Formats: sequence, C-alpha cells, structure tokens
Amino acid sequence: MKSSFLFFAFLVSASLFAQTAAPKAPVKPKGPVVPADAQWHDATTWGVEGRGWGDQERKRWFDRFPAKAEKTVTPAVWSLSRDSAGMMVRFKTDAKAIYCRYDLAKANLALPAMPATGVSGLDLYARDDQGQWRWVACPKPAAQHVEAVLISDLAPGEHEFAAYLPLYNGIEKLEIGVPKDAKFEGQAPRKKPIVFYGTSITHGANASRPGMVHTAILGRRLDHPVINIGFSGNGRMDAAVGDLINELDAAAIVIDCLPNMQPADVTAKCVPLVKQLRSKHAKTPIILVEDRRFTNSWITPAKEKFHDDNHAALKAAYEQLKAENVANLSYISGDALYGTDAEGANDASHATDLGFMRQADVFEPVLREALK
Repeated sequence: MKSSFLFFAFLVSASLFAQTAAPKAPVKPKGPVVPADAQWHDATTWGVEGRGWGDQERKRWFDRFPAKAEKTVTPAVWSLSRDSAGMMVRFKTDAKAIYCRYDLAKANLALPAMPATGVSGLDLYARDDQGQWRWVACPKPAAQHVEAVLISDLAPGEHEFAAYLPLYNGIEKLEIGVPKDAKFEGQAPRKKPIVFYGTSITHGANASRPGMVHTAILGRRLDHPVINIGFSGNGRMDAAVGDLINELDAAAIVIDCLPNMQPADVTAKCVPLVKQLRSKHAKTPIILVEDRRFTNSWITPAKEKFHDDNHAALKAAYEQLKAENVANLSYISGDALYGTDAEGANDASHATDLGFMRQADVFEPVLREALK
C-alpha cells in the first residue's frame, strides 16, 4: 500500500514538473499587427494644434506651457500643464490603414473613474463626405509604449483625419504610420484658437476618450482650433496664467474656473483677470462661465448654496465689468451645463460623455455669436 502511494506521488510530481518545465508557447499579439515596412511620420515635423506659445522653449515638446512658465505658475499648475490635453494632430492620407506609435510620460495609464482610453488614448476622427468630423477609432493603451493599428480596411480615397492626444498623460514622442505606398500630408496648425481656461472638467475628467471633452466637441462643431488650459483642482483665475494667455492670438477666451473657487475668490479675482486680459486683447470675446451644479446638489443643501453663492459672485463681477464699459463680454449660466436630470456626471462633479455633450450644447450658441 505504501509503495503504491509513493508511486502515485511520483507520478503527480513528475506531471507537475513537466508542466512547470515545459516551454511556454509564444504569446500572439491581439488584433492586427503593424507591418514592418510601415512608413512613419513624426508629428513634430508639421505641428500640433492646441500647443500654443509658438516655438518657445519647452521641457518636453508636447507640454502645454513653455518652459518659462515653471517659474511663474504654481507647482501644481506646472505639473498638470505637462499633460497633452486638448492637443490634436491633423493629416490627410489615402491610406487603407492608419497606425500610431507613441510614448507616454506616465506609467499610470488610467484613473479610478476614467479609462485608459481617456487618460492615455489617441482618439481618431475623420471628415465625412459632408465635411463633418466623425469618430473612427481609439486604442486602449496597455503600456507606456504604444504601437497599434488604429484602423484598417478604410474606404478608398483621400480623407482628412484628426487625432486627439491623451488628456491626463503626457507625450514623449508621437508618430503616425501608414502603409509604405500610401500618400501622407501633415496639416499645419490653424491660427487664432479658442482658449479655454478652467478646472479638471476643462482638463477632461472623466471623458471616455480625448475627443469627448466639450472643448474638443466645440472645436469640431465650430471647425476651429482650440487650446485647452484646464488644470485639475487648480483653475483659479491666476494672474500668472493670465499673463501667458495674453501672449496668445486668441479668437475667444473662455474663463471656466468657478468649480475650483469660493465666492470670495471669485469676487477678488474675476474683475482683475478680465481687465488683465483686456490690456492685450482689446476686442477679443471673453466668456465667463458659472460652475456646473453637482448632479446631487438637488438633495444636498450645502452644495446647492455653494453654487448659488458662486454664481452670484460671478454675476456681480460680470455686471461690474459691463458697468465699466468692458466690451465683448458673454456669460454662460451653470444651472443646466450637465442637463437637469442629474444624469450628466459619474461622481456628481465630473462629466460623463453625456455631460460633456450637454455642456457643448450650452456653450455652442454663445461661442458662435461671440466669434462673429
């Protein structure tokens, strides 16, 4: 009996050893593979929209602010400015497939309420036959180095594409690839952007893809370049940021900082910021935006009062500026920025794609009128 048991134990051990020692089969990559003879195009050679301040020195080419800003803005704003939120690369090609190859600055590819596609993805759009931008593809990064087939089996003919860069990650290097025999033409950044200065909502939390932030949606609807200088938790009408905005040749300036401010801060900082901007932008439209209401503020009185007080402070600043004959000012109410059914956010504060679409609906007519 004992010998039988020992023989059985030997067989089990041998089997386990064989399973452990056996060489593993190579892991096959999931999905289409980029061909070895793909032709690659470095995005820095033709330029990226949403990257303001021209050729001023940068710590990293895809940083939103020039290097000099590190000495003037707060450390938090500087760190957040190194995310590529709002940047977009445009190109034309007759390729049947489009590839991407890029390196991310941060290993944290996703956030608790925001997927890797939004934090670190490259979101591809194309113009249709009517000239409207429509979504095409967005890969889900699994590592800091991304090399992927964005889309294949494309309809024949030349198309114009736009790829939105990651919202909450930085880019070290970005290349767009096409098959070896395809035509490719990078599109230079367009002039006179709409500048959005704001908070984590402007920054893009919690969009599922970079193209779903309201700033990007508005850029497509208005067919206009956009610069996104939203800073998570740190959009506070800072004069140092105002100085940087004053260096831009903007078509319009949107100030959407109230979610990061208290009423007393709004009273103290709004009028000076607008006058600071007017010192360099005498006729540029400036749009002041109330903070969105938390989607559960209807049942939390303290939050409701906070919004009431914040809105009142901004409205008083707006009325003061109008009384002082500061021209080309517009105002957007925050009451329905996410809609009125409490369904526009996933954490009460930050928009879902639905919330961002609703914000764009509210912003669009005001911006269209201002841009006239």
